[in-house]
Formats: sequence, C-alpha cells, structure tokens
Amino acid sequence: MRHALNHRGFTLVELLAAISVMAALSVMAWQALDGMSRTETLTRQRTDDVLAVQAGLGQWGADLDAVVETGDVPAIDFNGRILRLTRRDALETPSGSPGLQVVAWGIRDGQWMRWQQAGLQNRERLSQAWEAAARWGERPTAEDNARQVNVAAATEWQVFYYRNDAWSHPLSSAGATGTPPVGGGQAGTNAVPPPPDGVRLVLNLAPGRTLSGELVRDWARPVLGGGKS
Repeated sequence: MRHALNHRGFTLVELLAAISVMAALSVMAWQALDGMSRTETLTRQRTDDVLAVQAGLGQWGADLDAVVETGDVPAIDFNGRILRLTRRDALETPSGSPGLQVVAWGIRDGQWMRWQQAGLQNRERLSQAWEAAARWGERPTAEDNARQVNVAAATEWQVFYYRNDAWSHPLSSAGATGTPPVGGGQAGTNAVPPPPDGVRLVLNLAPGRTLSGELVRDWARPVLGGGKS
C-alpha cells in the first residue's frame, strides 16, 4: 500500500513574517554589539585620559621635588603663561651628575605641555636654556617645539604660590617676593627670589572629553611636606 505524502510549503505571508522577525533580531543584535563597542571605546578613552593626566601630575610633582636653587636664575618662575624651573637631572647618581635641567610647563594649542632641556653644566648654557624656555612660551622655534611633550587636553590654567602662610598669585607683590633664607641670595633688586613653600596648580581640562573640568593639585616643598605632593 502506498501512502501519499502531502508536502505543504510556506505561504508568502509566513515568509514575510519570518523575514521580519529575523530582521528585528538582527537589528537588536547589532544594537547590542554597537552599544558594547561604544562602551568599550569610551572606557578605553577614559582610561587613556586618566593615565595621561596621572602621568602629567606625577611628572609635575617630580619636577618640583627636584628643584635646585642656582642663584643665577629663579628656581621657580611663573609669568602668567608658562612656569619655568631649574631641577636636578633625572639621571643624576651619587657618583656624578650630567648637569641640571630647565623645565617649562604651559598651555598651547589646547594642550597642557611640558618642555625641557637637560645636560646644563655651566652658567652660560643654563642662561641660554632659561631664555629658550621663555621663548617656547611666546614664539617657539622648530628646535623649541622638538623639546615639548603633550600631556593632556586643557583650555587654561592658573598657578598660585604659598608664601608667608597664605596662597597668592605669583605676579602679585606677595607672590613675586619672599624673605630670602638666612645666608641665601644677595640683597638688592637683582637678587633671585627663593622658591615658594608651595605651588598650587589649577588646571581646566578640555570639555567634551571623557575626563574634563577643573583639577586642583597642591605641592609643598619636600623640606616642609616630607617629600609628599
């Protein structure tokens, strides 16, 4: 006995319904993957921004911790645009020193930047580097730009000095001068002022980034704050 098999196919309506369901599932899957990708990208960007700022603040503190008073130029100087300082060379060892460094910090082209010139072993080279740091903040040459490193996206910054138990702007009368230490410096208008007891950094990180807004960092001279910043 033969049994007839009745094969029934899908109707056009059923096919359209199946295709619609598959399309909806595909859209949902794509949205989920796109959301995961966006989250991963934002997380990576935020991590990169946080690490860049942390590295910059770490270098900022290390530069200030290593400040050296030469008596020829100010140990720390802020002119409203850039902060310059003289510091021990990072490669200095107990057996010898490759010289001093002149370091400058400033904001240009929407970036908080660091500039340095190392290996300064005499007064002439120190003076030249000090002037080059000032030029970098105003009219940099190609050679000056080659010494800079971008740290973080920022729009503006302010610096304050801590002197005589109070914070003040470096360009104010209280911030620009201080009482020279006993036996240090020479009297007169050309005397190099001593470094401040503390430096406050107020940095405005650029908007539209994963890390933005105002950032404040206080630093105290190691002899006063135990080396902590």
